[in-house]
Order: sequence, then C-alpha cells, then structure tokens
Amino acid sequence: MSHEQKSATPTTKKVVISVDAMGSDRGPASVVAGLALSAAEFVDLNFIIHGDEAMLAPLIGSHSILKARCTLSHAPRVVTMDDKPSHVMRHGEGTSMWSCIECIKKSEATVAVSCGNTGALMALSMIRLRKLPNVNRPAIACLWPSRNAGGFNVMLDVGADIKADAGDLLQYATMGVAYARNGLRLKKPRVGLLNVGTEEHKGRVELKLAHELIAAASAAGNYDFIGFVEGGDIPGTVCDVIVTDGFTGNIALKTGEGTAKLLSDLMREAFSATLLSKIAALVSMSSLKRLSRTMDPRRVNGGVFLGLNGTVVKSHGSADATGVAAAVRLAYQLTASNFTSDLAEQVASATHAGQSSALNEMPQAAVNG
Repeated sequence: MSHEQKSATPTTKKVVISVDAMGSDRGPASVVAGLALSAAEFVDLNFIIHGDEAMLAPLIGSHSILKARCTLSHAPRVVTMDDKPSHVMRHGEGTSMWSCIECIKKSEATVAVSCGNTGALMALSMIRLRKLPNVNRPAIACLWPSRNAGGFNVMLDVGADIKADAGDLLQYATMGVAYARNGLRLKKPRVGLLNVGTEEHKGRVELKLAHELIAAASAAGNYDFIGFVEGGDIPGTVCDVIVTDGFTGNIALKTGEGTAKLLSDLMREAFSATLLSKIAALVSMSSLKRLSRTMDPRRVNGGVFLGLNGTVVKSHGSADATGVAAAVRLAYQLTASNFTSDLAEQVASATHAGQSSALNEMPQAAVNG
C-alpha cells in the first residue's frame, strides 16, 4: 500500500483544517479548487477558510462539495511575499495568515495550511502558538521521494533557521522520527546525519558532537541511528530521516526540485523532437506517465513546521489545485495520527537522553562546576 493510500483512511471524527486562502501565487481560486479535491477524497474533512469574503464566497459557491463543509472567516488583508517577518509579527493582525494561525491557537481547527510567505508564516506561528517545551529551534520537514518501500524519506530542517548546533540537530532527529512514525507509518525509523562523508572523522565539530548525542538518544527515541550520510543518500534506502541544518537543507531541497523540473523538461523535448521520437513516446506512454508522477513535486507538496504547540503545513506558493490537495492530504494524515502529542513526547524523552549523554562525555570537573 502506498503512502497516499494509507493517508486516505478516514478518521472516526470530523477533521477541521484552517486554510489561508490568500497567500498563493496563483490566487485563491487554486486554493479553493484544491480544497474541493480534498473534500472529495476525505468525507470527514471540513475547512475554516480565511481571506477576503467578497472574493472567496463565489469561489466556494462554485464547488457544491464545499458549500456545507466550509466556514468562511473574513480577513481583509494579505501577507505578501515581500513582507518582512518582523513587520508581519507587529502588524499582521487582520491578515488571512494571522487569522489562519489564530484558529489553531483557539483550538477551532487541528492544523493550519498556508501557501504564503514562509518566513512570515514561521514567525507568526512561533509568536502565536509558541514552541513546545524543550524545543530550541523549530524546523521545517519535507517529504523527499525515495527508493524506500513507502516512497519517501523525511528531511529536516529545510529552511526554518540557517543555524543549528549539536543540541538542535538532536531535536531535529527526534522530531523527524515522530514525523516519520506518523506520516509514513514507520514503527522504528532509521536516522542519518547529513555530512560531507560517512567517515566519523569528517565534518564540523558540531556534527561530530551531534553524532554522539543522536546515537545516545536512539534507545529512548525508539529509532535506529545509521550515522553520517551523504547527499546521494537523501533519495536512497540507507535511512528514513535525514537530519541537517536549515541552510544546507534548503539548498538541497531547491536543487532537487530544480533538477526534477529540468529532467522533466528535457524528456518532454527529447520525445517531441522528431517523428520517430514522438512514436516512441506513444509506445511508452504508460511508463512515461508513471515516471512523470514519481517526479511530480506537487504530490509531495507541503513542509511541516515542527516543534510548535500546533501543526502548520506550508504549501509551495506556486502550488496549483493538485499541490494544494497534497498539502491538505498531509495535514489530514498528521491530524488523524495525533501527531502533535507524539512529537512532544519524543522531544522530551530524547532530549533528556541526549543531555544525560552530554554530561557523561564532559570531564568530571566541569560537571561538578
């Protein structure tokens, strides 16, 4: 059974998702169309949609499946892609993004979905929802297509914060494990720490210390630590969770997306270049469709903000209806698995184990002060 098939299992109670309808590069029509696709997939799914009522009401009305399953929350202002996070934190009240996050804070919905400005969304989420106990830096996790049985690996951080010390990387590992357990249904995920080589002597000092901390916390966190992994292992079968800092992770993510688009464009050009290549494309059409679906970044659209008192899914700003539906599917899956509670427990237990290990590694004089 594929990851998408697993996530389509309905829950026993109504799931409510808070949606920022105004942050998409394509406009609210694409967001509403994506919600209609999601509503058809999940019969127990309902939405609170935030944005300009005058624009959204006709769009919602054009989809009969949404009429009885949407609550419209009027928010007259929009956070643009050019708005600075600091400005939004001070003056964001009244925007669709602020209203969307506020719904989670008030427990009116279980998870938030937005296509808007990533920095502003993270800043608002942190100030309105606050961090979980023991979490120093929240992270953004993404699903990466892989050769593993479930079809995906988890990688984090992919852009929440460009800095990460050894303790942060330990927390990323534990949060990634919780995500893999709930999002990919893996009982005991395998964790790898991204480095420039797999040898233990390679890498920066904080990576070597993180290696020790993540290994020491593996029993408490119920995961297998593989050790250092390289960039080529991100889509591979060596591990299920790849841990790295936000600077490296974001570059890897954008590089992967760009490479997938390049390959897709080159294949399209190659199969349309001559009459013979067009005939070859027709003969291999079913195989090409399967390959296109595997490489389609829309089906894994949605980065999850981890480490907050609430779940927030960040969709690509350029996502079409299919991409928005993928982000909502992910949000639904995490809600159905009681993800936030499991995440808090994982962070607490593994952080304690990592702190104990760090104390054991210190000279006794330093421990005694």
